[in-house]
Amino acid sequence: MPIRSAGSGRVPGDPVHHPLFARLYAALGSAAETRAGLAGVRARLLAGLSGRVIEIGAGNGLNFAHYPGAVSEVVAIEPERRMRALALEAALRAGVPVDVVPGAAEALPVKSEAFDAAVVSLVLCSVRDVPRALAELRRVLRPGGELRFLEHGPGGGRAMRATQRALDRTVWPSLAGGCHLTRDTVGALREAGFELGPYRRMYLPEKGPRLPFSYAVLGTARKPA
Repeated sequence: MPIRSAGSGRVPGDPVHHPLFARLYAALGSAAETRAGLAGVRARLLAGLSGRVIEIGAGNGLNFAHYPGAVSEVVAIEPERRMRALALEAALRAGVPVDVVPGAAEALPVKSEAFDAAVVSLVLCSVRDVPRALAELRRVLRPGGELRFLEHGPGGGRAMRATQRALDRTVWPSLAGGCHLTRDTVGALREAGFELGPYRRMYLPEKGPRLPFSYAVLGTARKPA
């Protein structure tokens, strides 16, 4: 099946524009895949998926190489134009058909109940409206469809959590493309009406110093049937 892709240039209404962060993320991301073990985490995140999948905030396409062959198509939504251009290049190397398109998590440009599964990977920390984004994910998933998530979150002791809150109120969102370190992904999924499956708290990277952005959660949820 040929890969269909949107143009990599900026399109009218691009909802996100972080060119400096995009360059930094792309430069650091590849090194983190091997040195920080993120490639293995991505493989666990996507293992066992099949059918049509929508990925929200695909970034520079680092997940694409880890989709299993049972996936018939990935529709990858990426709002930032430089990231989208890099994702298009990654889509050409992917082992499954990948369609990279512009769009925002809060207003997905796809039909309702069109996907068997959805993936969010280090993206809910940066969307402007988490409840609205999760409502959109429920809309586009078929009944019983699965959501896979790997997200930043609060962690550590009292001092670390205070540091995370202070960073969120000050410099961190501006430095990290809108990322927030203290969003409760599991709680947000419950409030959005998803049924939580297995999940576990973890560190990114799994070995190494504990920094404010090291705390994450990896798991699954489902749209009620």
